[in-house]
This record gives sequence, C-alpha cells and structure tokens, in this order.
Amino acid sequence: MSERLPPALLIAGPTASGKSALALAVAERLGGTIINTDSMQVYRELRVLTARPTPAEEARVPHRLYGVRPAAEAGSVAWWRGEALAAMRAARDAGRLPILTGGSGLYFAALTSGLADIPDPGPEARAEARDLLQTLGAPALHARLAAADPATAARLKPEDSQRIARAWEVWRGTGTGLAGWQSRRSDPAPWDFTAIRLDPPRDDLRAAIGRRFEAMLRAGALEEVRALLALQLSPALPAMRAHGVPELSAHLRGMLSLQAAGRRVELVTGQYTKRQATWFRHHALARQTRTFTINARFCVYEQFSESFWRELFHFIQISG
Repeated sequence: MSERLPPALLIAGPTASGKSALALAVAERLGGTIINTDSMQVYRELRVLTARPTPAEEARVPHRLYGVRPAAEAGSVAWWRGEALAAMRAARDAGRLPILTGGSGLYFAALTSGLADIPDPGPEARAEARDLLQTLGAPALHARLAAADPATAARLKPEDSQRIARAWEVWRGTGTGLAGWQSRRSDPAPWDFTAIRLDPPRDDLRAAIGRRFEAMLRAGALEEVRALLALQLSPALPAMRAHGVPELSAHLRGMLSLQAAGRRVELVTGQYTKRQATWFRHHALARQTRTFTINARFCVYEQFSESFWRELFHFIQISG
C-alpha cells in the first residue's frame, strides 16, 4: 500500500448482491473494521428491513455507523462523511483496515471526491420542504424548484422526492441553490483506496431479492414497521421511505394484502438495484483507483472459493 496515505477498502454494489457477507469475510481475514456506507442502515429502528448485520455478525469484527441515528432525525451525506472519516481514523489507530461497504453511491462519491460544504438550512426550511412535498407531491414541487433554482432542478427527476425536498430546503434556507453549493467541493479524503464492485447477473439478483424479503418477514419485518408507525413520524423522513416501509404500512392499514405488498417491495427494490448497478458501472468509486469487479452468481449466494480469495487478495496487494 502507499507509504504516503493509509489504505482503505471500498466494497460496493446493488442491494442483495452479497456486500455484507463479502465485507465480513474480508474483515476477518485482513483484520478490518466494517464501516456502513448505506443511507438507510444508519437508522436504528430499521434493522430488519435494511438487512443490517446481525448482533452475532457484529460481534465477529468491529462494525461502525450501523443503527446510530433515530428515524426521527434525517441523516445527510455531510453528517455521514464526517462520521465515516472519524471511524476510519479510529480503525487505523487500532491497527485495523477500514472497509467501507454499502449501496449508496453518493456516499462513496462524497468520501472519495469531496463534498460541498452546504450550511444547515434550518428547521423552518426543512419543515416547509416536508410539508410541500406531502401536500403537493414530488412533480409539483419539482416544478416550483425549476422556477426558483433551475440549475438544480435540471439535475433531478420529477419523481425523486427526497432529493427534490432537499434541494428546496437548501434554496429556501441558504438563498443559494444546491447546484451552486455543490460547485464548491472540499478535498477528497486523504486515503489510499482500493475498490471492489459487485455486479451479479440480473436474474440472480432478482431471485435474491425475493428470498431476502421472505427472510425479512420471518425475522419480524411487520413488527418493525408497526413499531415505526407508532412513532407517528413525518412520511417525508428518509426512514419512512425505506424499501418495505410504505408497502408494509399499507398492508397494516388494510389497504394491501401481504402478498401484494410483497410484490411491490420486490418491484421497487428491483428497480432500485438497477439504478444502483448503473451508477456503479458509470462512476469511479475513487479517483485513480483500480476496481475488482465480481459478476459471478456465488456473490449472491455468499459462497467464496479458495481460488476467489487468492485472486482477491492478490488484487488488493498489487493495488497498494
């Protein structure tokens, strides 16, 4: 590895591709600390629906930034980046390899390419954005954003409710559009990154999504959503839009059968994994970093051969 910068490993890929199993196996073999790089696994109320590592898995190697934020408080890329950098430094000081794994491409980009230093827009702007999103809907709010901040609106799809609300609150709270702030980026993180990208075949991934949802139901997904609804949180909060929450909420309210809710979960999750895979194929996980791409079906089924480990560790070694 580089003598100038400390090493860190990135493991990225779509939902249900086997990232967590791979990260755990690598961490055990290399003495690593696993750092969550998924925007939904930070919420403590969503262990089952976000497929967070189990307590037994967390006991095998150190895990950081899993379940550390209440669902009532929206996380942000800037907050995560600061916490991740602190966790990486702590891992290095303990003599462990930081292993960042997850499916949030923007989190990887913020870490490795820098992040705009956007001021806090404040509670009034956030409340206004949530209220407008709930009353008008994402397309109508996008139209308002296009009139106020056309540069940012042009980058967003009219149905991308979370990012539209974020753009509105930034414009209202700071007086400058999100696109304007994003042009003023901080420096990339001072680490020597090596990247692994999982890209399993679509049919295998689709089957894994179905098995994963069935396992979530057996593990208490309905009870988890019921407890979340009891908190009476704003539906605009990120945790309330996690895959499975809207669909199982509709089932608990008598609006959908469990079978129909399951079909919807698998559909939206499949659509999301397609967007994730496309993003990872077209964006470098880190600048000037070689990427080891895994597209075999064993990643979905969490089976790792000895020849795979030899090839992977050889890649990690020559990349440093």
